[in-house]
Amino acid sequence: MTAQAPMPWEDRPEGASGPMWRNSSNPVIPRDLLPRSNSIFNSAVVPFEGEFAGVFRVDDMTRTMNIHAGRSADGVSWHIDEEPIVFKAADARTAHIQERFVHAYDPRVTPIEDRYWVSWCNNYNDHGPTIGIGWTTDFEEFTQLENAFLPFNRNGVLFPRRVDGAYAMYSRPSDNGHTPFGDIYYSESPDMIHWGRHRHVMSPIPWTWQGTKVGAGPTPIETDEGWLLLYHGVLTSCNGFVYSMGVALMDLEEPWRIIARSRDYVLAPHAPYEQVGDVQNVFFPCAALTEGDRISVYYGAADTVTGLAHGHIADLIDFARER
Repeated sequence: MTAQAPMPWEDRPEGASGPMWRNSSNPVIPRDLLPRSNSIFNSAVVPFEGEFAGVFRVDDMTRTMNIHAGRSADGVSWHIDEEPIVFKAADARTAHIQERFVHAYDPRVTPIEDRYWVSWCNNYNDHGPTIGIGWTTDFEEFTQLENAFLPFNRNGVLFPRRVDGAYAMYSRPSDNGHTPFGDIYYSESPDMIHWGRHRHVMSPIPWTWQGTKVGAGPTPIETDEGWLLLYHGVLTSCNGFVYSMGVALMDLEEPWRIIARSRDYVLAPHAPYEQVGDVQNVFFPCAALTEGDRISVYYGAADTVTGLAHGHIADLIDFARER
């Protein structure tokens, strides 16, 4: 078996406050890494064959949104395929939905059992966005299943194992635009195709950094105390939306139940590359690597580049419990 490379990490810099801090090399993925990329952000990374692999949102110079596969030896320096992922349809009926989607964006990647599951926002000209579902074993060939839900829906985030025998997912029902509202919901499936047992999970908290909408971020992390959920919260300011990252602790057996939820944001768009870009003031977490108590989070910054932040799981749990 190939030994796994250490995940990207930097110790807390002197003078840093809060439970997490930014990597000094940020942004770790620039907007122009590919010849025709306008921006690379809101992307997903997992350990793979001793290195790291991922699925990346790449908006090209026509401003078409799509998702591309990539590999890295160290989780910081990336080779991302110039061409988007071309999914193979799981069956003839799935080919119909596959042929019609026009944009793919904001992917997550979750290892479950014998494959890597990809969830993403699958957008159609005639009826808007929903949650696409697919899988790969090698990050070269990808298979697409049926969409998980009816439109409109975004931020589909799978759990890394079955819950009470079923696949599980958080998502955020939305609209066909920029959605000035949004709660997190929980759903289950026996087969990754038929989704039900929907449960409400979390609402915005008025007049706070998470007062307009909330959405799940990276794959939930299982701990002895519950599922650790990093999520984005949105404030509507006089200058538009402001996206920040929060943390919650969810019940292991009933993941729609909140044990604790952070009052304050963990990280917000304070760095220049998070404040200035194609969309200002965005800190959007999409993936997390863990190594013991350490955690490294990949996030989209200003809808333009990809950043990396570090912390400790125990500190995040404590932060969620603070009141």
